[in-house]
Amino acid sequence: MSKSAWKRAGVALTAVAVVTGVAGCQDDGDSKAAPKEAPKASAEASSGAQSHGDATKVIQAAYEKTSQAKAAKVKMTMSVEGVGAESGAIEMSGVQSWAPAAMDITMKGSMLSKGNPDAPEQMRMIMLDDVMYMDAGAKQAAEMDGKRWMKLDLGAAAGATGDKAMQKQLTGGLDNMNQDPAQQLALLLDSPDLKHIGAEKIDGLQTQHYKGTLTFEQMLKSNESSKLLSKEDHDKLIANVKKTGLKGYDTELWVTEDGYPARMDIGMTMAEGTMRVRADYTDYGTQIAVQAPPAKDTFDLFEMLKGMGTA
Repeated sequence: MSKSAWKRAGVALTAVAVVTGVAGCQDDGDSKAAPKEAPKASAEASSGAQSHGDATKVIQAAYEKTSQAKAAKVKMTMSVEGVGAESGAIEMSGVQSWAPAAMDITMKGSMLSKGNPDAPEQMRMIMLDDVMYMDAGAKQAAEMDGKRWMKLDLGAAAGATGDKAMQKQLTGGLDNMNQDPAQQLALLLDSPDLKHIGAEKIDGLQTQHYKGTLTFEQMLKSNESSKLLSKEDHDKLIANVKKTGLKGYDTELWVTEDGYPARMDIGMTMAEGTMRVRADYTDYGTQIAVQAPPAKDTFDLFEMLKGMGTA
């Protein structure tokens, strides 16, 4: 593979890193039990701010409806300022399902192409059956016998390590990649300062706005992969994160009159800068059919690296 092709493969891996990096802000923990009935988001709007109990009921009901919907269309933006050398933004749009986990999105933005003239203006990414597929573009196809899709089977890569703990950590992270909005709602219910902000319009829809803050310790506790850490490693991770100045995650939610999340925002502020993730959801319950690219158009990066003797 030529040098430029390797650069494009690097762009694809950057895209994977972005998706998994966003996933690090999400929950993969236990579900919350939702009541059989709860007020709609607009039920308390005319009478002023909702109490903490009423806000909790609305979010529990939204969790239940979102879990049952199983799929939606999504537009997501991640922006980073002052955190490390790679400040910038990336936009993702497409469809996703969380029962079963699948995703078909298109990515574009400065974080994808920064400093790489060989990077495509946008990249399509598919997740299906624990495998990521990234469209490396027409230039890639010309140099790889028509194969423009790079396949990255993290399950196979995890198995090759021979380390059961590592296998569980890598494959468990695949579920996080899917950005399950229902689990994000479940996590927000853990916020001790959850509150109702008021009525707002989002993309022409009447919504109710909620906000809560979670500490890093609370986020880590709810994430399944953290259970693999020893107490020593867990304490070390907490100490290292505190050195960055990260005090917690500011989470905001906008719920429509139909009881579905229209928008979710997660903000993180550290000593060096900030990161914000915004996800807008529509068409809950949409029927999606995510398909893997044809095998003839795909090359397996992991197998290629193994063949070259690369660790």
